[in-house]
Amino acid sequence: MCRWAAYIGKPIFMEEVVSRPKHSLIHQSHCATECKTAINADGFGLAWYGDKPEPGQYRDVSPAWSDPNLKSLVRQVRSKLFLSHVRASTGTATSRNNCHPFTSNQWSFMHNGQIGGFETFRRAGDMMIPDEYYGERRGATDSEALFLVALSEGLNDDPRGAMERATARFEALSRQLGTTPHIRLTAAFSDGEKLYAVRYASDDYAPTLYHRWSVTHQGRAVVSEPLETDEPDWQLVPPGTFCTFEGEGVKMEPFAPVGVAVAA
Repeated sequence: MCRWAAYIGKPIFMEEVVSRPKHSLIHQSHCATECKTAINADGFGLAWYGDKPEPGQYRDVSPAWSDPNLKSLVRQVRSKLFLSHVRASTGTATSRNNCHPFTSNQWSFMHNGQIGGFETFRRAGDMMIPDEYYGERRGATDSEALFLVALSEGLNDDPRGAMERATARFEALSRQLGTTPHIRLTAAFSDGEKLYAVRYASDDYAPTLYHRWSVTHQGRAVVSEPLETDEPDWQLVPPGTFCTFEGEGVKMEPFAPVGVAVAA
């Protein structure tokens, strides 16, 4: 399992999420507390929005705690909306192309979880990506494939519906050709204007997802784990929930992938 943290609100230096808090994302890269392993050392990445519609991106394969460039970057770059991720591979290689967040035009996407048995049906999963988006397939992860299929399902016009349809298609493949757990998913993605997040699992063990509004920063953090252990007002997102964050507002809707077919 991976760890991630996102932010939307008044522009802040990214270090306020990535490196400065007691339980910052860099701290979680070697001391995570709410996942199977405390170590997330298979690379890291950032995607952030500034004056242009497309996000900036920085990814590398070293552990987040050991990269001085990362610490320098987040100290200097201020952003109104950004995604940050530390990776624990579920089987694919440690390479820059497999590090989150992934980007396409104005979209950025990151994922924590797994699609059960993806390594046994990767070819079938890749074949669900239409030609329009397959040229953007750079790595080999289930996460990138899920992102590209969601784009093909209409992410621009219907973020919740597109993610439900994409998730349903991969859950069906896992049920037919893969293993349990079929889907465990927390993801965050953005078009540069709104921040979306989802928590879902095909069993009772959906990865954790929290959010918190900061009066000081006039912004909201959306995270795998709370960034400070002594802040009591982190809100846990229920499983099976799709969240839309815009300004101070939070919209929560049911997330229910449909049309999952099980092989006879």
